[in-house]
Amino acid sequence: MRIQHYILLTFLILLSFSGRSQNTTVRIGLLKYNGGGDWYANPGSLPNLIQFCNKNQIANIQAEPITVEVGSPEIFSLPFIHLTGHGNIVLSNQEVINLRKYLMAGGFLHVDDNYGLNAYFRREIKKVFPNEELVELPFSHPIYHQVYEFSTGLPKIHEHDGKSPQGFGLFYKGRLVCFYTYETDLGDGWEDTSVHNDTKEKHLKALKMGANIISFAFSN
Repeated sequence: MRIQHYILLTFLILLSFSGRSQNTTVRIGLLKYNGGGDWYANPGSLPNLIQFCNKNQIANIQAEPITVEVGSPEIFSLPFIHLTGHGNIVLSNQEVINLRKYLMAGGFLHVDDNYGLNAYFRREIKKVFPNEELVELPFSHPIYHQVYEFSTGLPKIHEHDGKSPQGFGLFYKGRLVCFYTYETDLGDGWEDTSVHNDTKEKHLKALKMGANIISFAFSN
């Protein structure tokens, strides 16, 4: 790994801890991938989540997320990247290596299944960490108790197949490097309520869980 990538990423993560007191900000990213899936789904979700986190002093994040490709060295300047969509994902060998290095260096990936992503994401993340498995996190995991309490795990925002929401984690050397939210549709819930006709209660639950994810990523 290029040493400057590791140093830059470490610096930005440390900066996120002290940003509120020094008026500095970090930027988070929306991951753009190949394969035909709509990586650009829910365009208002991350800006709304950022606004919520900043307003409630959970983090100090630049108002607009940056769109970043999986294989770009730019991801090393971002402590947190988000991936969503409904369809296919295809990672090249170079993208697999780049994402693996990013996560090993201290980066954090949140993946939210917008319905239809599951099989493709599981196939591709296995290329990134072939010896590791996605495991369902217990409700006692700190990600559910960071700032807001979710004693029964992820909130159910939208119905798809009538399944309960599940949160899966991928660990590297004991550290949670990827959190995969399935059958919940947090990203839809982060959008303005008028987009999907969500109630204010569901919108707030989704934002609070998103804030927990951000808080956990920045502090771990």
